[in-house]
Amino acid sequence: MGGHERVAALAAGLAGERVDHRFKGLPPDADGLTVGELAAQRRGLFDGGFTTPVLVLSEAALGHNLDLLERYAQEHGLSFAPHGKTSMAPQLFARQLERGAWGITVAVPHQARVCREFGVSRIFLANEVVDPAALRWIGGQLDADPDLTFVTYVDSVRGVELMDTALREAGTRRALDVVVELAAGEGARTGARTEADCAAVAEAVAGAPSLRLVGVAGYEGEVPDADPGRVAAWLRRLVALAAGLDAAGRFGSAEEIVISAGGSAWFDVVAEVLAEVPALSRPVRKLLRSGAYVTHDDDHYRRITPFNRVPEEGSLEPAFRLWAQVVSRPSPTQAFLNAGKRDAAYDLGLPSVRAVRGGDAAGLTVTALSDQHTWLSVPPDHPLAVGDWVALGLSHPCTTFDKWPLIPVTAPDATVTDYIRTFF
Repeated sequence: MGGHERVAALAAGLAGERVDHRFKGLPPDADGLTVGELAAQRRGLFDGGFTTPVLVLSEAALGHNLDLLERYAQEHGLSFAPHGKTSMAPQLFARQLERGAWGITVAVPHQARVCREFGVSRIFLANEVVDPAALRWIGGQLDADPDLTFVTYVDSVRGVELMDTALREAGTRRALDVVVELAAGEGARTGARTEADCAAVAEAVAGAPSLRLVGVAGYEGEVPDADPGRVAAWLRRLVALAAGLDAAGRFGSAEEIVISAGGSAWFDVVAEVLAEVPALSRPVRKLLRSGAYVTHDDDHYRRITPFNRVPEEGSLEPAFRLWAQVVSRPSPTQAFLNAGKRDAAYDLGLPSVRAVRGGDAAGLTVTALSDQHTWLSVPPDHPLAVGDWVALGLSHPCTTFDKWPLIPVTAPDATVTDYIRTFF
């Protein structure tokens, strides 16, 4: 069984999980059914017993977005390891891998554990790992599975020392592959700040028997005052860093050299600059890590998507809708929905009203979120009434997924055809 088939088979096992109180928004009368049994009933979202608030995922938009980034990566000669921390959904991992993704990117060891539980055989951990317990687990995974590829960041000599000590004390037999992280600039997030710092880290890796240097990486979304020119300049530093470390013989026994970047704001510039990578001593894997594309959104990523700059490449579609009900209209200009911070992403922008079922959404504006309420500003003569269903568009997929452990998937006619299980 191939890589993506194994992940798909293990993810399919989630259909056997029982529906109960853990999963908000699902029909109370479905308790005790398996997820697969409930999906087979193909209930209607509005008449099938679902309770509000309920987050749903559009199958049409999801499929469109998955197909678009598959094509984009292929046409630009990029390998793709989508950032799984966006969704932490094994069923979506399987669909990404089926579409040619090289592997899955994660941010912390726990997310890597979820990937391994569901058979992912190539993991790129885009963060530093210095926790001995996590490193013992990683080392155990490497030794137990010769087909596992596991790559993680390093950005300091001290970090290299801690990693090497933990792995050697654990008796790990296979070396852990690492990439030197180049910071996006002063005041940015993690990463070695200068090329000299990166060279010192690479030298430390060369002296660490439990580690193997395989490339360089970073996150261009942290470039200060980012614009296409500044992002491109930083990416060219990253490419030059790889070339310099290669010329110095720092990639040792690596079969290929990894150059990795790519969030969801500048992947067009990533594609442009990585197309300029010169010939190095061994094959280069140009690894894109964008993840938010899976569901896109109605606010933050809609505004910053690279497809705004290159519309001929296509466009992503918002795939989430949060349906809530009007539970109070205490004055002509104010109404409240029964969804709040525990249901809707709000760290990168408030939700927006996208539809009223059977009614008019014009003039309805979200002004604030409480823990369990959405505050709406309403035109005085608007017919919005208590009991109406209101669809909210959301920002920031990452912090949407982590609020909903089981998400209904809807067809265009609002039939629920499947459920996506998430793990955070």
